[in-house]
Amino acid sequence: MGTNFQYSKTLAMEGSILLTLSLVPYVGWVLGIIGIILLLRGLKEFANYYQDNEIYQNSLTGVKYYIIALIAAAVAITAIVIGVGSATSFTFKANFVFTAGFAAGLIAFFAALSVAFVFFVLASTHLRKTFNTLAEKSGEHSFATAGSLLWWGSVLTIFFGFGFILIFISWIFAVIGFFTIRAPQQQQYSSQPYGNTSSPTQPSAQAQQAGKYCSNCGAPIDQMELIVQTVENKYLKTPFLFFFQSPSRVI
Repeated sequence: MGTNFQYSKTLAMEGSILLTLSLVPYVGWVLGIIGIILLLRGLKEFANYYQDNEIYQNSLTGVKYYIIALIAAAVAITAIVIGVGSATSFTFKANFVFTAGFAAGLIAFFAALSVAFVFFVLASTHLRKTFNTLAEKSGEHSFATAGSLLWWGSVLTIFFGFGFILIFISWIFAVIGFFTIRAPQQQQYSSQPYGNTSSPTQPSAQAQQAGKYCSNCGAPIDQMELIVQTVENKYLKTPFLFFFQSPSRVI
């Protein structure tokens, strides 16, 4: 595991904090974009650390669905503004007249709003999977709580305020999770790689004694070595030495 755990934790925590601050007026959207980038980067590092690419892939898919939901929401707002403008001759005053433009704008508003809601829920579903995986890998239950609140908040955005409050609280739990997450103990991966905790022992006396005898004839190995050496000297070396002896000795 070559990935720096502390680096992953810092990136994800900073991204979550910036996402929580995205509600700040005027500059909130900038903080939100930076927070998304940092969060994705941190989750990518966590995916490498835990060797589970689903952590990153689910979060990336969730962000893509959030972008689609935001585009659909922008289309819905634009449609209703154009519709109201058509009904008021773009003066946006009290002289409201029901027109075909207003009807078309109203239909487009509800259609785009429905698309935004569906993708908003899908996005929170994928982020919930990411948080649940992190909770399982790290043992930090704040991630599971954050995922559940995020999903229910997305579903309850139909009631506007209540759903967004749950989403805000969910990111607070995400920040807590990234702040309190701890790296696994290193000895789990390096101290006993094969699970063998027993210390090496010396061979028993019987094993040492058994190694001193030949398994075929039963003779001691020392005597066997002596016999082999005698046979070699007598029958293998003698013919060669015969030719190098003096003639007198040969006769």
